[in-house]
Amino acid sequence: MTEALFEDIRHPTGAPYVADESTTLRTFLDFHRATLLRQVAGLDHEQLNRPFAATTMTLAGLLKHMAYVEDIWFGVRLAGDSPAPPFDTAPWVDDEDWEFTSAAADDPETLRTLLRDAIARSNELTDAAGSLDQIAVDTTRDGQSISLRWILVHMIEEYARHCGHADLMREAIDGERDI
Repeated sequence: MTEALFEDIRHPTGAPYVADESTTLRTFLDFHRATLLRQVAGLDHEQLNRPFAATTMTLAGLLKHMAYVEDIWFGVRLAGDSPAPPFDTAPWVDDEDWEFTSAAADDPETLRTLLRDAIARSNELTDAAGSLDQIAVDTTRDGQSISLRWILVHMIEEYARHCGHADLMREAIDGERDI
């Protein structure tokens, strides 16, 4: 397993990896509240009303990225498994954004299936744990334990952020909103 998979020493939210529901939920919520306010700090009226600029991020890349994130947090960290294909042989050393950059060559249904399968594995591992207090087999790079509760909340955070990206990209593609 490459070190690139576990570069976090401290999660940006500051949420303790093992804590009660209230502490976990409020820490993640407060982080995102502060993030929105930080992202708009100092912007004037015109800047706040400017449409978003182009990005290199794609919906294909988001699908593959979230399949990877599901695999790493539930399969690798929670259960202690090796990364699942195709992530087990990805050239992470050469391209740390491989899941995003390689997605352009993937068939759309293959990407959808990759994510659906990763979600199904994550759900099986979550059900098998039996408790949100279950401690992951793997720890953070600095040796902290991680609870299943924290992993679930972190995944909510990941999906929330990337669903926001997906909303913007989908609207730019075909005008669809709130699908």
